[in-house]
Amino acid sequence: MSHLPQIKIPATYMRGGTSKGVFFRLQDLPAPCQMPGAARDALLLRVIGSPDPYGKQIDGMGGATSSTSKTVILSRSSRPDHDVDYLFGQVSIDRAFVDWSGNCGNLSAAVGPFAIANGLVDPSRLPENGLATVRIWQANIGKTIIAQVPMTQGAVQETGDFELDGVTFPAAEVQLEFIDPADEGEGEGGGAMFPTGNLVDDLEVPGVGTFQATLINAGIPTIFVNAEAIGYAGTELQDAINGDAKALARFETIRAYGAVRMGLIKDIAEAAQRQHTPKVAFVAGPADYVSSSGKPVAAADIDLCVRALSMGKLHHAMMGTAAVAIGTAAAVPGTLVNLAAGGGARTAVRFGHPSGTLRVGAEATRVNGQWTVTKAIMSRSARVLMEGWVRVPGDTF
Repeated sequence: MSHLPQIKIPATYMRGGTSKGVFFRLQDLPAPCQMPGAARDALLLRVIGSPDPYGKQIDGMGGATSSTSKTVILSRSSRPDHDVDYLFGQVSIDRAFVDWSGNCGNLSAAVGPFAIANGLVDPSRLPENGLATVRIWQANIGKTIIAQVPMTQGAVQETGDFELDGVTFPAAEVQLEFIDPADEGEGEGGGAMFPTGNLVDDLEVPGVGTFQATLINAGIPTIFVNAEAIGYAGTELQDAINGDAKALARFETIRAYGAVRMGLIKDIAEAAQRQHTPKVAFVAGPADYVSSSGKPVAAADIDLCVRALSMGKLHHAMMGTAAVAIGTAAAVPGTLVNLAAGGGARTAVRFGHPSGTLRVGAEATRVNGQWTVTKAIMSRSARVLMEGWVRVPGDTF
């Protein structure tokens, strides 16, 4: 019996924010995988090690969590005033499925550094020392991200003293601006940031209950609910929820019915094919708690507490795109996020998450009765972990 040899593909394993993933240049992918479709999905699934019924991704680069089961494809941008096109694929762990429906805000921090190091940014635009401005087109959602990448002696600076809760070691700060992050797609609200036209809705979820929810399309579609309304304090860590199968099933039901209400799907059965979006998050006022690293978080140091689920599990920190949604919702008086933070006008919030705290800013205005956000701002860090080639069996795609 003949056996096809493995093929090797240039790739870089990078941490961006509190996530990590495998980064590719589009031009380095095998020809059948340079276009969207079954071949590309099959390749990325095999690279990451999915589907894995054991849930460990032992035979691949994935880390068996939503934060580490990620892929990125980058290319020089053909769009005016942009340097690089960024396409993100969230790889399911236990199913043969790659979700292309949203962005990864954490890995967005690694896009600029990778693009510079791999020749995707015009060298004439790069300073020898200082901040390089990388203009990113986020192809999944059709939005612009501006990254400020530190440069030292003509190379990307990766080490530094910027600390990010959820990441063990300090690194160089990468500032991100998410430009006009609200979704402009069609929905009940005609493409508005609030798809139902309301800042707060009564969301009826059969078998769970009816409770208030803020449904927002900013950064990533997100369903915000009050922690108290679903039986939580808002200070929970991962083990309190991820070890509770009934709780996870309730959250998935909330997510499915919220997705229908937002106009993202027509029937709850479609939610299984859209695992990455929308997100579900629950909020509460500021409270003292101890983070997952053992670091105390004081109520006096935060504006509110937020916990969010990604790919069916409570996130260990906070997704970058969900942080954009938090900052945006906090800037709009009357949303559940804004009210949990104390209400009133605000341009930034510091929120507590399972790993610590994070500050995010947003500029929201009301135009002709519709709320809009011009940009959301936060800082992350990024670092190359390994570079070279990944290998997959020759019959993968």
